[in-house]
Amino acid sequence: MCGIVGVAAQTPVNQLIYDSLLLLQHRGQDAAGIATSHEQFFNMYKAHGLVRDVFRTRNMRALPGCSGLGQVRYPTAGSSDSVDEAQPFYVNAPFGITFVHNGNLTNWRELREELFRIDRRHINTNSDSEVLLNVFAHELHLAASGGSLDEDAIFKAVASVHRRAKGAYAVIAQIANYGMVAFRDPHGIRPLCMGSNDSGQGVEWMVASESVALTGCGFTLERDIAPGEAVFIDLDGKVSSRQCAPAPVHTPCVFEYVYFARPDSLMDGVSIYDARLNMGEYLGDNVAKSLRLGDIDVVMPIPDSSRPSAMQLAARLNLSYREGFIKNRYIGRTFIMPGQAVRKKSVRQKLSAIDMEFRGKNVLLVDDSIVRGTTSREIVDMARAAGANKVYFASAAPAVRFPNVYGIDMPTQTELIATGRDTNDVAREIGADGLVYQALHDLEQSIRDLNPAMSQFESSCFNGQYITGDIDAAYLERLSASRGVKPQAGEMSTSEDEE
Repeated sequence: MCGIVGVAAQTPVNQLIYDSLLLLQHRGQDAAGIATSHEQFFNMYKAHGLVRDVFRTRNMRALPGCSGLGQVRYPTAGSSDSVDEAQPFYVNAPFGITFVHNGNLTNWRELREELFRIDRRHINTNSDSEVLLNVFAHELHLAASGGSLDEDAIFKAVASVHRRAKGAYAVIAQIANYGMVAFRDPHGIRPLCMGSNDSGQGVEWMVASESVALTGCGFTLERDIAPGEAVFIDLDGKVSSRQCAPAPVHTPCVFEYVYFARPDSLMDGVSIYDARLNMGEYLGDNVAKSLRLGDIDVVMPIPDSSRPSAMQLAARLNLSYREGFIKNRYIGRTFIMPGQAVRKKSVRQKLSAIDMEFRGKNVLLVDDSIVRGTTSREIVDMARAAGANKVYFASAAPAVRFPNVYGIDMPTQTELIATGRDTNDVAREIGADGLVYQALHDLEQSIRDLNPAMSQFESSCFNGQYITGDIDAAYLERLSASRGVKPQAGEMSTSEDEE
């Protein structure tokens, strides 16, 4: 998962892109980068670290221009150790292109081989984003007649990308001396939206992963870019768009609504905050069926993303709601920190318990999800150490039992605590006196209630159903092997419904 942004304006954009990346920092903490276009030249700077640490005054001064793009990186495919795999990426032919990508290609190895063997293009990293950039660049070259570009050629190139690439991708690219193009995969797995602002010198346009990047920078959210659609903004700020996929099917990633997106974002017409309130409503009904409500003294959230669900659950069940954990906001999100040891160490640095809120009470802890279980186990231990009598746990998401191959770092089942365990087993593993999961149909309905047009979701980490149709047991085995993990016998089912 990454955060991407592109700005086409009439005034310098370096500060605007920097500010928008700060608003998208929750989507990636490994690296950050900005590329701007100025007087036929691209200027770029990227490095490991948070946005505030990567860019200094001297770096910002070296990023002139009235259009540009940026990214905050959360590594999935490739290696987080190499700054060469931070984005934006750049190729000098054809025309010169800078490029940012959120998502994960599932056929990037095959594409890399095709690029070398057929297209005669060399890939210099293990990043699927560089592969996608070169596919786009090659198709742009083929689509340009007589060596010049127009919007028809650009849309034709995007249509060719859709035919070749599989997986999840939201893309923003700058084409030297032509303008900016943004497009989304035919399933719309990863989010992408656009907005405008009248600067007094003309209309400015911003494209970003989440609406909060737009509204937080004074832009007005216009709309989401549709699955399979491409939007082109030329050098004069003229916007054109076209559907470039023959049969797009809107199937957004449900985990965006559970965890990744900021609560103040609107995504595909759905308020993330309202969706999480709805999750609490449905989860409350399940808690009432699974636990004795008289045994619960107080409901507490695990800050921050579970707070709306916990509040609504408590109201639904007429239970007391209290804040028992204080979050250190200077520690990053543990789920997106690379490395299990780093995640485990950071939990107690990130959270501290208020003893008086726990002492002698039966506590129901509410979290957005349970993935590896490391954080959940540490939190239950902290609650008991603070004096809790009993500790129950509720997850606003269903049990995560399958790898996600579309851009979320949960690629092997052996890393997932729910693999091969039922609910009672997981409760014992995390040390809880009881555990309640959200049902998958309730999770999806909590979003659908806010936008009935959303009929399908990408929910593979919960049900093992991969919508791109190219994921099988052999693929998942190769994925495990690439991470040095030996798959367990019988763990590679991709069709079982695991609600």
